[in-house]
Amino acid sequence: MQNTVRGILLMNLGSPDSTEVKDVKKYLDEFLMDERVIDMPYLLRLLIVKGFITPRRSAQSAEAYKTIWTSEGSPLIVLTEKLRDALQQLVKEPVEIAMRYGSLTPKIAFDNLLKRTPGLNEVIAVPLYPHYAMSSYETAVVHAREIHKKNNYNFSLKFIEPYYNSNDYINALAESMKPYLQEEYDHILFSYHGVPGRHIRKSDTTGNHCLQSAECCNTESPAHAHCYRHQCFTSTNLVTKKLGIAKEKFSISFQSRLGKGWLEPFTDIRLAEMPKEGIKKLLIICPAFVSDCLETLEEIAIRGEEIFLQAGGETFKMIPCMNVQPEWVNALKNLVLNEA
Repeated sequence: MQNTVRGILLMNLGSPDSTEVKDVKKYLDEFLMDERVIDMPYLLRLLIVKGFITPRRSAQSAEAYKTIWTSEGSPLIVLTEKLRDALQQLVKEPVEIAMRYGSLTPKIAFDNLLKRTPGLNEVIAVPLYPHYAMSSYETAVVHAREIHKKNNYNFSLKFIEPYYNSNDYINALAESMKPYLQEEYDHILFSYHGVPGRHIRKSDTTGNHCLQSAECCNTESPAHAHCYRHQCFTSTNLVTKKLGIAKEKFSISFQSRLGKGWLEPFTDIRLAEMPKEGIKKLLIICPAFVSDCLETLEEIAIRGEEIFLQAGGETFKMIPCMNVQPEWVNALKNLVLNEA
């Protein structure tokens, strides 16, 4: 019987190669032309993305990246590399990283695993997205499978399922929050990356459950296996219960919207409203992200704080992503070992 010789692949979103406008435009073109991000017919998507969005947003996005870029490069790439190195200390299998968009492609990662591992016959891929969404988990899986098939690799490819409700993920998330809960605060806002409502409906395997009623996310259904909204609510409820946070002390919002019909409430709107509701001391956390990136470091920690303070807030603290905290690295190890 053939022994299983494994490799591990950590998959994240990606980043421009630099903060130069040309590199940011190239990255945005690839990202937004993904049919699972902007789910429109190809020609219409091409017109919208390359005719309107990237010509207008590339320079703006480049400036945003400049505010978070480090001497080592993109925070998302650097943190994912550090996560790889930390996990490698705990497992014997070789660990590589790949990005859905940008230069660090799955092919490069697959080829590196083959070079490092004679006889490789199985790769366990971990999309670094705790929750299922078309535009994150699903597109990463589909893309990696396409690369795997196109290059006729002779190893099998397995994927870790979304782990939004796994004890290991919830425990690691809780540990990342604990130090900040010692401070005085009025409220905790759980800000998840937004998605269009139509993505939720498209992912509904039953065809008649998601977003059909006010209580759909709380009503048991097979659709929840692919429902991003339900999974965000579940993660929030599990971690707040574990930490003993009262229901009136936290709420959920969705950030990074692009267009109409996205999940509500919107984070930026809530940040402007909260001080008027008596919430002056705010903690905010972004559990859809496991590594700090543009959406946490610039959109929330910089622009979000500005919105909140200008609206009358007094203190604003973003709880960092889990990044390379030991509990999260150990959780990743357990996710992989449980799949092996």
